[in-house]
Amino acid sequence: MAKELTNTSVARQNILNNSLAMNEIQKVVGMKGILFENEYKFLKRQIADFFDVTERTIDNCIEKNEKELTKNGYEVLKGKRLVDLKLVKQYQFGHETDFATKTTVLGIFNFRAFLNVAMLLTDSEKAKQLRSIMLDIVIDTINKRTGGSTKYINQRDEDYIVNMMRGEDYRKEFTDALRDCVDMGNFKYMVYTDKIYTSIFKENAAEYRRILKLEKDENVRQTMYSEVLDIISSYEVGFSEQLTNRCKSLGRKLSSRETDILFSEFENQKLWEPIREKARNKMASRDLCFRDALHKNLEEYISAVPQADFDRFLGEKSMELDKRLEEYKEALKRLKDRE
Repeated sequence: MAKELTNTSVARQNILNNSLAMNEIQKVVGMKGILFENEYKFLKRQIADFFDVTERTIDNCIEKNEKELTKNGYEVLKGKRLVDLKLVKQYQFGHETDFATKTTVLGIFNFRAFLNVAMLLTDSEKAKQLRSIMLDIVIDTINKRTGGSTKYINQRDEDYIVNMMRGEDYRKEFTDALRDCVDMGNFKYMVYTDKIYTSIFKENAAEYRRILKLEKDENVRQTMYSEVLDIISSYEVGFSEQLTNRCKSLGRKLSSRETDILFSEFENQKLWEPIREKARNKMASRDLCFRDALHKNLEEYISAVPQADFDRFLGEKSMELDKRLEEYKEALKRLKDRE
């Protein structure tokens, strides 16, 4: 896995966006830089020395990955900011040994950019060792927050409980519409639920269950992120209305073929495209990052998980479902007391 970091920008960014793990990694590395503009900065010479490589190697790394490194904190100073850095360094260390007085431009790295370099260098044993340490810390951080299992990490989201409960009402509208408007046996509930899942995230319930390694008695929806639950609810309540209206206009139940045609028209409405794309991105990216679960049909939607998501599922605002339910019950009690 440590080797894979040199090959995939998504995996690298997922580590750099994990602020909890980054704090722990910084404690372990303990590398001292120049305290400039409220964060530690590192010079190219320091980076090269740390990884036992030449400055030219670092230059090559920057040249090949400048966009990624810049995104993560590498920058080139000049003008007043460069003068300020020189003064700060002289004040902190009492001398200037890493760059000449007449230097007019200077590349510097913050800690994120320093770790980014560690994940890009292929010919440094120290970089390889640091990658391994970083991965251990990331795994340990997630395990501590989730009790060793990420299967239900979605439930740590503060929006989950509300979306789940609201979704139950929309689900009932959907099953009632299928019951009253579609001329099929009970098989129809599974068929059209799978059609919704496949339309949204290109997997039916059985395929989703296999990818997340769910047991038979585990509820599929209880593992889904709030954004995915939202679009499922939108599909269910929207298609329910379409079914009910068509049934009334025909004065009879729809056949299986008529229901399939109606669903095809419904799912192909342009309004679904941006919402589906968002849901696919969230599911594919988060599951790969947090659950190490790859949705092959959604590979094109995988991107780095933003820092906000790490805070959302692992940070101080995140909470296990039982605690959220207790909090929710207390809120309901307070409302009742006000009646």
